[in-house]
Amino acid sequence: MNTSLRVLRYVVETADCGSVTEAARRLNVSQPSISTALAQVEAQLGIQIFIRHHARGVTLSAAGQRYVNDARRLLSHARDFANSAQALGDSLRGEIVVGSFPTLAIRFMPALLSGFAQRYPGISVKLEEGDQQELIGHLVSGCAELALSYHFAVPDEITGEKLADLPPYALVAASHPLAGRDEISLAELADEPFILLDLPHSRDYFFSLFATCGLEPQVAFKTRSSELIRGLVGHGQGYSLHNVLPRTTIGYDGSRIALLPISEPLAPATVTFLRLTRNGLRPAVQAFADYLREAFAKGGMFCPA
Repeated sequence: MNTSLRVLRYVVETADCGSVTEAARRLNVSQPSISTALAQVEAQLGIQIFIRHHARGVTLSAAGQRYVNDARRLLSHARDFANSAQALGDSLRGEIVVGSFPTLAIRFMPALLSGFAQRYPGISVKLEEGDQQELIGHLVSGCAELALSYHFAVPDEITGEKLADLPPYALVAASHPLAGRDEISLAELADEPFILLDLPHSRDYFFSLFATCGLEPQVAFKTRSSELIRGLVGHGQGYSLHNVLPRTTIGYDGSRIALLPISEPLAPATVTFLRLTRNGLRPAVQAFADYLREAFAKGGMFCPA
């Protein structure tokens, strides 16, 4: 069967919107045009791509989810092909979609995106933030082609390449009695209120550090925001553990923190770039992957001093 790129766009947009009406509005076509195209492609394939819910839009069937994932990747390659043709063979053009774990995005993405744009002005980068589960979902669905994250619970269908190991540090208020120390033992903090970065797999990693030392943290606050953690710590509401160190000890609200190495030999968090195993990287995405390697390599902008 021959399915046009136009029909694939209808399918993907409908999946993203969860509504034929909204997809038609976004694509600036009539609703019957999309409905007819969807019915035709389902009849040709002999599968139900969408499950229709009266007055509640549509959702993907299991087969439809796989079809949409493949369609999304095909459309991405088609856009690359069009950009390449327009640039007379220059393949380092177009848009790429890069995912990032939030704490890594805050620390590393501003410099990465700025430097990459200067080196490759023809490539635009769309950034998608998410926790580990969300990033893996983006890669599998084709919504992202590469992600900067950690090597937590990486499935076989995802390939991870190590960029750096980041040891854990303790964050305490600048006014904390132990803030002036060169290092600190986790046991010295265990009885104080602990502020947890509450993201999937991250929370398990931090709890494992305490378990390694035979300790149990006294969790006082849970949040998905690393900036909120720094503010709470700066105001003396507890301590926290971070692997991604800020370049400043001043919180978003002006409060001050201290960063202390931990004396116990604890497992680092491994910064990794992730991609779908079965797919090769397009030239523009490969350029970003190479730039990532360079940034974290010896002599790179993020290489520890």
